[in-house]
Amino acid sequence: MAGRIHRFKDLIAWQKARVLAREIYRVSKLRTFRSDYPLRNQIRKASISIPSNIAEGFERARQREFHQFLSIAKGSCAELRTQLYLAFDAEHIDDQTLNELLQTSEEVGRIIGGLCKSVQKRLTQHSALSSQH
Repeated sequence: MAGRIHRFKDLIAWQKARVLAREIYRVSKLRTFRSDYPLRNQIRKASISIPSNIAEGFERARQREFHQFLSIAKGSCAELRTQLYLAFDAEHIDDQTLNELLQTSEEVGRIIGGLCKSVQKRLTQHSALSSQH
């Protein structure tokens, strides 16, 4: 099959999630953020969770499991957005940084959502083919 992806690092969702995690680490190193250990650690964990779950699900090599891990990654995007609002409320990040990171996180979430739909479609097609035999 032409264009088939064989490595998780070739997935656009994983690539963009990696960039997002790198940006979260950069921002959470700022002086205003450093001393808020609970929020700093939680926002980092959420950002790490996104590409990690995409990779883990992909490597499981079963579509159903991949779909489950993509759903977890998408949920981590929502968790991250919540923590970004909290970081803004605590004055750890400014309005511009908030908006840039929210936009990136929403983009990653949309890409993961599209990938979820694609995987679900393959699962449905496979199920329909299996029931015909």
